[in-house]
Amino acid sequence: MRAKIDINEVETRTKIRAKYLRAMENEEWDLLPGEVYVKSFLRTYGEYLGLDTRQLSDDFRRRYERPSDHELRPIAPLGRERDRPPRRPRVPPWAIIGMVLVIVVAALWFVGKLNSGSTPHTKTQTGSRTTHRAHHPRKRARKAAPKVVKLQLQPTGSVYVCLVDGKGKKLIPGQIFAVGQRIPTKTASKLMLTLGNNNVKMKVNGVTVPVSASAGSIGFRLVPGGHSPLSAAQQPRCT
Repeated sequence: MRAKIDINEVETRTKIRAKYLRAMENEEWDLLPGEVYVKSFLRTYGEYLGLDTRQLSDDFRRRYERPSDHELRPIAPLGRERDRPPRRPRVPPWAIIGMVLVIVVAALWFVGKLNSGSTPHTKTQTGSRTTHRAHHPRKRARKAAPKVVKLQLQPTGSVYVCLVDGKGKKLIPGQIFAVGQRIPTKTASKLMLTLGNNNVKMKVNGVTVPVSASAGSIGFRLVPGGHSPLSAAQQPRCT
């Protein structure tokens, strides 16, 4: 108000809807889409107004967030762990010895049968020359497994994206992308991804990966060998 900036101008510059800007001004956090959007909106709005975005985030976290479950969980004293009796093996020792003996006998029988059934190579003698014919199966060339993971994202609607590598480095530091905007392609040996919703098409090493709808944020762990979902507690936070 002191800068005489119209709310519609802020909406155009920040890509944040006017109703969400008014909700932040009135501290009506329940009107925003979710916790992930709150911090991103605060940072974007604060940077536009020239405010200290870190102070805004700290104030919000101190006044409205609750400590996570792992912070409240008491640490058990080491003495209790040491007092616990050692666990007994589920398989009795005599059963293990019996299994080992069976394996040894089976191996000896197989080796003896292999030696008795082996035949020499076919020899074809032509004059003074002896030719040994041996048939070797052709080895199929295996396709080398990828050593890095390549992530491609294309927004189909407004979507929040937070991406870090295996060392925790922020590659996409919590941004909101709209339809038509280009999300940069990232490559690393390991990627941790948080999406605000499923308004996105995702490809991992050129293969399309479906993104299912969720009530909250959506997380993925991406490695060269494949991908797996992340729970809310495991998802990276860029704010």
